[in-house]
This record gives sequence, structure tokens and C-alpha cells, in this order.
Amino acid sequence: MTPIQDLMIKHDDLIVATSGRAFWILDDMGLIRQYKTAKDQAILYKPEAAMLSNHGSELNGNDDEFEGANPLQGVNPANGVVIYYHLPEALDSTDIEITITDKNGNLVRRLSSKADPAFQSYAGGPRAEPTIAKKKGLNRFVWNMRYPMLKGAPLAYIEGSFQGHKASPGEYTLQLKVGAQELKTTFTILENPMYGIRAEDYANYHQFMTTAEQEFNAMHQMVNDLLKLQTQLSAVITGIEGDKHQALKKEAQELVKKMKTWDEEMIQRKSKAYDDVENFPNKFTANYLFAINHAESGIPIVNQPTRDRIAELDVTWKKLKQEGEAMLNTAVPALNKKLWDAGIGALWLGK
Repeated sequence: MTPIQDLMIKHDDLIVATSGRAFWILDDMGLIRQYKTAKDQAILYKPEAAMLSNHGSELNGNDDEFEGANPLQGVNPANGVVIYYHLPEALDSTDIEITITDKNGNLVRRLSSKADPAFQSYAGGPRAEPTIAKKKGLNRFVWNMRYPMLKGAPLAYIEGSFQGHKASPGEYTLQLKVGAQELKTTFTILENPMYGIRAEDYANYHQFMTTAEQEFNAMHQMVNDLLKLQTQLSAVITGIEGDKHQALKKEAQELVKKMKTWDEEMIQRKSKAYDDVENFPNKFTANYLFAINHAESGIPIVNQPTRDRIAELDVTWKKLKQEGEAMLNTAVPALNKKLWDAGIGALWLGK
């Protein structure tokens, strides 16, 4: 037993100190101050302000097994916005949803208790979006202050981070939807005083990263759409027999060849593990992701060489995008009509 010699409230946290042994900072006091119980309704607690930082912590996760202490070392506060909410009962058949919006009402992140059924896990691809708990009583989720995961291109192995960039300092709105009930509160992301960054620097960083991430998502969306059509068209070609539709078959084969050539410029599909890049060089989207990762540094300022590299890649993307759009919007619909008129069938993209 070690006696507690000093207690102090500082920055809304409780500091507990012993005589020569150690001292501890008890975080999340804001939850205790506003904690209340309700047997028949959901409660959303206002998160404490979170500061932009790059430290690690066992408290970043949402593991029920972790009790907040480590027998061998101190535990840093969570590096993120700690969200607490109370549910009056376990929700087996009802899904809940959390949305985070910025001061202008723009969606920053949407989180659900239901996993995305369309998500495909594969080596070198993005992680699944995290799910939120919906057990009875107090639930906790730590939002890492990042925008959504970037889109992958199954099953292409890309060595890089698909994480979205971190949100900028400012006021945000948090909404919890439980069935027909919608609860709202606000929270603040604080700037890190050690960075010495101006508000306009954060705004420029956010604009740059948002634009680059949107373009990257558009790239992989087009890659995935054209691969789906390429697979369908290849199957249609194998079913075309006899002399009657040979001209149509040849046209379809030429389009498939064009699709493959475009795909090979965009994506490296031979790599299956980290070292494979030594034998199979990265292609366009991997290079673009690498540039995004380089921009997404610990301190949110994009240097000029990285801006120049993205600008250079954007020139290449403009050409590749035009080629992809020409196939999606012109070549495929035209061939589709011919296949339909010939009674062979039609291609279907779907979403």
C-alpha cells in the first residue's frame, strides 16, 4: 500500500501523487461529471476535447478486456476522440450509427455497428472500417480523427497506407442514431501547440489531402468497374461460336485487349507480398498512393516536392481517366447495344 499525498485538479483531469513513488493523471473525468443512468433510453455523452498528436496508447482500441492500466508501464491517454454512449438494452437486430460532421455540416466519418457486407479482405489492401459496439450499458469508441479508408482494388497488392488523413482543429458535431432516436452533441479537436501551424496551413493541408484522396478513390472505382466489365465480356466472348457473329466477337476481343492494357498501366496484379515489388514494379495507383502517404506526415504541412509530384501524377491521370471514361461511356455502351441486338446478351455494371 502506498499513501496518496497530493490530489490536484488540472486541465479538468485529476492528478494523484504519492510520496516519492509516482503520480498518475486520471483522464476522462468529463464522463464522470456528466454521467447519468437511464433504464429506458439511449444517452450520448459529450466527448472531451482531443488534441492532434502522434503518440500511441493501449487506450486507442476498443477492447473490453483492457482495463486502462499496464503493470509494467504508464498508459498514455487515447490518441483520438473518446466517444461514450449508453444503451438501455443489447440491440441484437437493430443497428446503430455514428456520424461526425464538421462546422459546415460536411460529413467527416460515418461508423456503424454493422460490418460492410461488400468488404473484401486481401493482402495489400485497405482494412475494414471499424464497427461500433451496441451492448447494453456503457459503450466506448475511440475515433482516430481520420477520414474514411481509401478505396482498394481487389486483389491487387499495394504496399502503402489506405488511411484517410486526420481532421483539422475545430468544432465538430457528433450524432448517434439508435432506431428512430437521434442524439446529438459537439466536441472540439485542439491544435497541437508544438506544431506551430496557422489555421490557413491546416485548411490548405485539408484541401490538398481531400482532393488527392478523392482522385485516388475515383481511380480505383474506375479500375474496379472496368475489371468487372472485362470479366463479363471475356465470358461472353467464349460463348460466341460459329461464323455469324465473328465480326462482333473480334470487336469484343479488341475491347478486352484495350481494357487489359489500360488496367496494366493502372494496377500491378502480379505482386502478392512485400518483396514482390523488386520483380514487379509498382504501377500508377501505387505511385499515387505513395505520394499521398508522403504528404500525410505527422505534421500537417505538405512540402513543395510532394505537391509537385502529385501535380505530375495528375497530368498522367488526366490521360488515363479520359481513356477509361471513353471505354465506360462510349465503347462499352456501343458494344452492349450490338450484343443485345444480336441476341447474345448484355453487359451489366451495377453498383
